[in-house]
Amino acid sequence: MLEIKSLYAGVEDKEILHGVDLKINRGEVHVILGPNGSGKSTLMNLIMGHPKYKIFSGEIIFESEDLSKLAVFERARRGIFLSFQSPEEIPGITVENMIRAAKQAITNEKIKPLQFRKELQAMMKELAIDPTYATRHMNVGFSGGEKKRNEILQLLMLQPKLALLDETDSGLDVDAVQLVSNGIAKFHDDQNSCLIITHNTQILKHLTVDKVHIFLNGKIVSEGGEELINEVTENGYSKFS
Repeated sequence: MLEIKSLYAGVEDKEILHGVDLKINRGEVHVILGPNGSGKSTLMNLIMGHPKYKIFSGEIIFESEDLSKLAVFERARRGIFLSFQSPEEIPGITVENMIRAAKQAITNEKIKPLQFRKELQAMMKELAIDPTYATRHMNVGFSGGEKKRNEILQLLMLQPKLALLDETDSGLDVDAVQLVSNGIAKFHDDQNSCLIITHNTQILKHLTVDKVHIFLNGKIVSEGGEELINEVTENGYSKFS
């Protein structure tokens, strides 16, 4: 589904990623671990097409298509979704209208408001989100945990092919992490894929992880299975530096 080939990239003239290679097949869950500042979020933003980040050389291929010339909205239409580390507040547009507009833009189909509201309310109930939040402005006045659950709500309603989850669990209490973990597990199946950055392995509780990538100084320095998660949890990153 996704193949990254010898990717060198950064911000302006500052190189942050130094030759990243990564391949994710349909149906797989990949996890990126690494200390702060190692380039993990830069990689996520490059896949999604954030204009701040620049590819110096290399390729990002999604379903056999080079993403480098595609705008963010075009990547979203191809089926890529990014859950932000720090979700933005958007005054003036409600949660319901935002998600419905996004779904219409992605599918290019008219969505009936009443049917959509029914589906949205059911999903909000599963994620323990107060249903009145559907009529509140997007993330305005939401707590950190509410913003993160709102990201998972969008993921479940939009049903992308590739979910990029950038520390969706950061700053959450135990109960909120459990809800987010359940939401990701509900989303994932053999037709979609997940790339997850996390410092809290509890979010992976209900998922089968296919591959773990250790990021240090803008490079993937080690790859393996779930045993790498246990190794990092017990010993940190000193072995890989």
